Amino acid sequence: MKIRKGDKVKILTGKDSGKTGNITKVLPNQGRVVVDGLNMLTKHQRPKKEGEKGTKVKFAAPLETSNVMLICPKCGKSARVGYAGTEKKLRECKKCKGTF
Repeated sequence: MKIRKGDKVKILTGKDSGKTGNITKVLPNQGRVVVDGLNMLTKHQRPKKEGEKGTKVKFAAPLETSNVMLICPKCGKSARVGYAGTEKKLRECKKCKGTF
């Protein structure tokens, strides 16, 4: 995967399309990422003890990797990412050709 934890991404599809955020978790086996504060869902939890009330928990749900685009830290634009370098595998922005 060309996306890592801590990268800034732009969401391309869905209810949060056009918004940007940082990746908090990467799930490479499922091909999904969790973006901080975006794609929020509400889960209703049952009470654990008798006499206690149930609660609503909000959490960021995973997004498909193909629905996010990496924002280049050098030029600040959303761009496709490739690999450059022979000794060390560096990510390269396809717009500004900057490596990061």
